[in-house]
Amino acid sequence: AGFGAGLGLALASSAFIGGSFVLKKKGLLRLCGRGRARAGQGGHAYLREWLWWAGLLCMGVGEAANFAAYAFAPATLVTPLGALSVLVSAVLSSIFLNEQLNVHGKIGCILSILGSTVMVIHAPQEEEVSSLESMAEKLKDPGFIVFAVCVLVSSLLLIFVAGPRYGQSNVLVYVLVCSAIGSLSVSCVKGLGIALKELFSGKPVLKEPLGWVLLVCLVICISIQINYLNKALDIFNTSVVTPIYYVLFTTAVMMCSAILFKEWQHMVLDNIIGSISGFLTIVSGIFLLHAFRDMPFTPNLLPLFLQPGRADPHPPWSSADRHQSCQHQPLLPSEDKGSQSAEEEE
Repeated sequence: AGFGAGLGLALASSAFIGGSFVLKKKGLLRLCGRGRARAGQGGHAYLREWLWWAGLLCMGVGEAANFAAYAFAPATLVTPLGALSVLVSAVLSSIFLNEQLNVHGKIGCILSILGSTVMVIHAPQEEEVSSLESMAEKLKDPGFIVFAVCVLVSSLLLIFVAGPRYGQSNVLVYVLVCSAIGSLSVSCVKGLGIALKELFSGKPVLKEPLGWVLLVCLVICISIQINYLNKALDIFNTSVVTPIYYVLFTTAVMMCSAILFKEWQHMVLDNIIGSISGFLTIVSGIFLLHAFRDMPFTPNLLPLFLQPGRADPHPPWSSADRHQSCQHQPLLPSEDKGSQSAEEEE
C-alpha cells in the first residue's frame, strides 16, 4: 500500500509540474498579446495574470506530492520518475502552445514512458525506516558518512578551485555541484517525510533535534542547488544543461539511496539489470527530447519511398527500353561520344 501511494504521488507530481510550465507560459503569452512589459525585460505584469498563478499553484502541488512520495517509495524510484514532467510539458506544449514536437521528441517521449514502466516493475525495496530513531541509525552508518564527506569535499573543490577556472567553459562544473548536493537534499527530504508521518500519528516529533537539523540542512542544500543551477543556465543552453543535470542528479541520488537505505542489497540480478536498463532508457528519451528540440525535421529528410506525394524514384521501364540490356548502354555521354568521333575522323 505504501509503495502504491508513493508511486501514485510521484506520477501526480510529474503531471502537476509538467502542466505548471504550460500554464505559466500561456499566461506570459497573453501578456505579450496585450503589449505589456515582458518578464525577460524586467516586467512584473504576470503577477496580475490568473493563468500564471494557476501554474504556480500547480507547481506547489506537484512539489508537495513529490515531497510526500519520498516518504512512501524508494528514492531510486521517485527521482527517475521526475523525468515524466518533461514529457508532460512537451506533450501539452505541442497541444496548447502550438510548439513543434518533432520525430525525435516523440521517440523520446515513448522511450521515457517505456523506461519508467521498466523501473516501476523492477523497483528496489529499501530497508524499513519508520521512525526518526531508525533514520538516525542510518545516518550514523560509516558508508554514508564516507559518502557525505566525499560529496562535501568534492563540492568545495568544484566551487572554489574548478569553478573560477573552468566554470565559464565547462558545463559539468556547476551541474556536478547541483547534483552532488542534491543527493544529500533528497536524504533530508526522506527524513522529513518520516518526521511528518510521525507528527500526524501524534508523536512528539517537534522535540526531536534531528528533524530540525534535517530541515536546516535541506534549506542549505536547496539554496546551493538553486544558486549553481541558475549559474549553469545563465552560461549554457537549457537544452544542454537539463539532460546533463537530470542524468547526474539521478545517478547521485541512486548512489546515495543505495548506501543509506541499502536498496540494492537484497535485489536479484534481473531486477538490478531491469532498473539500470529502465534508467538508461529514460536517459536516452530525455536526450532525444532536448538535444533535437529546436531541429526541424521535415518530410524532405525522409527516404524517398517514405515521402508523401513523391513519385517513385525508380519508375518501371518503358516498353521501348524494356528489352534493352544494361550492357548495351553507352559508356560515355552523347557530347563525349561526339567529341570522340570527331577526334577519330581527324
